[in-house]
Amino acid sequence: MTAQDLYPTRGTAEVITPRQDPVVWGPSAGLESFERDGFLAIEDLLTDDEVSLYRSELERLIADPSVRADERSIIEPQSQSVRSVFEVHRISELFGRLVHDERVVGTARRILGSDVYVHQSRINVKPGFGASGFYWHSDFETWHAEDGLPRMRAVSVSIALTENHDTNGGLMIMPGSHRDFLGCEGATPKDNYKKSLQMQDAGTPSDEALTKMADRHGIRLFTGRAGSATWFDCNAMHGSGDNITPYPRSNVFIVFNSVENAAQEPFAAPIRRPEFIGARDFTPVSR
Repeated sequence: MTAQDLYPTRGTAEVITPRQDPVVWGPSAGLESFERDGFLAIEDLLTDDEVSLYRSELERLIADPSVRADERSIIEPQSQSVRSVFEVHRISELFGRLVHDERVVGTARRILGSDVYVHQSRINVKPGFGASGFYWHSDFETWHAEDGLPRMRAVSVSIALTENHDTNGGLMIMPGSHRDFLGCEGATPKDNYKKSLQMQDAGTPSDEALTKMADRHGIRLFTGRAGSATWFDCNAMHGSGDNITPYPRSNVFIVFNSVENAAQEPFAAPIRRPEFIGARDFTPVSR
């Protein structure tokens, strides 16, 4: 049975709903900026040696023909290169260990105030000379509509495996945008995920709504060394631009969801997305 829908979306018009949930579910000491802005930047999460190890593993995975042929790999439409590999914590033992790293999962538990499981993981590859970006969106809008997450009790971490310049298609977030939920206009097509993982369509805010949000909140662009990380709330409005520089931008991306917020039936989609995109295994990450 699906819970009450606190965040209506994919209807006949855009609807703004004030956030009904806490931002930090556990003690807020040390997380005040995350609560205020909806994100937390960490300059040195991984050491240089760790970055080298994870980057080598990323390169190994995207060069492996069996990984490329796997349905969990998303191919860049223009270059036909691997853009993302989902469920990477199951495909790779090394990335699987990263999920259990206390520097990573411990922060997720602090923010969400409970044990957590991995709702989604992936490596993102954004090579130079034309890799496309991702349009503005709230992850929670998609996870609520298409995966059935009932509450805003999930958090993402993006860990840079290459340097994030201000020119190579870095992550942009509207600080404070996590305080309101923007329900989008338009129904969800069946198997929407097949298109949305390459180019967002359903669940995309209007230009008018985005302009109002940017005027109100501003836009923060994240730069930093390889090994830096950005934690951000599931409802933060964010996106990234194309990378037309010679310099690649690659990262590992992990979504933790509270075990008390397990996915149900989709709130605004005809079918669930595949489990490698929206997990149905709610086993807590072990302590």
